[in-house]
Amino acid sequence: MRILVFQHVDVEHPGIFREFWAEQGHEWVPVELDAGEAIPSFDGFDLLAVFGGPMDVWQEATHPWLVAEKAAIRRWVMELKRPYLGICLGHQLLGAALGGTVGPMKTPEVGLTTVGLTDAGRADPIFAGLGPTVECLQWHGAEISKPPQGAEILGANAACATQAIRWGRHAYGFQYHLEVMDTTVADWAAIPEYKESLERAMGASAAATLDEAMASRLADFRAAARKLNDNLAAIVASA
Repeated sequence: MRILVFQHVDVEHPGIFREFWAEQGHEWVPVELDAGEAIPSFDGFDLLAVFGGPMDVWQEATHPWLVAEKAAIRRWVMELKRPYLGICLGHQLLGAALGGTVGPMKTPEVGLTTVGLTDAGRADPIFAGLGPTVECLQWHGAEISKPPQGAEILGANAACATQAIRWGRHAYGFQYHLEVMDTTVADWAAIPEYKESLERAMGASAAATLDEAMASRLADFRAAARKLNDNLAAIVASA
């Protein structure tokens, strides 16, 4: 399949999914929106994948391209009804584009955490062979506080009630990170906004601590990401 990828900072890319997509012969086309790259025609694309970034969905005055991005997501999901994968900011953009509410959290969630699947999540094909809990990396200070009408909440925890959602049959958003690699923590900790949130949540030596904790979990994270990627590919094929 051909995958259109929206990126908002160069180090927040598809991560480990790039390896899976290459193995499966998929072509992915990145669009670096923060660098001023234009959204192309949707013709010929099978999946829209939208990843994270240090900006917030409401910062349209600072990042005016967010207006066009949300309109594009809305058209892709609501009008064209094509498969969508959103992670972190991409998850929040899905919620905002479809009429939900996104806002700051009382307490940012940064580090290794657990997400529990809801009844809807345990029954959803995206989580086939996964759950009932998901161990994951979190790095966010905003959340979907009110899901868009028609959304199903698939995953939640005490910090955030909308950790995973589905809208319609094929549009999925995940607040937590599925795409992590061995370079993820170091790459993200180099971004000032991310470094600040990491140190505020975990202390000044947090990056080294988190990197070390991640290292022992990478094999499990990789296996879970591969399974979810395979489930998503089946959903795209059925669409």
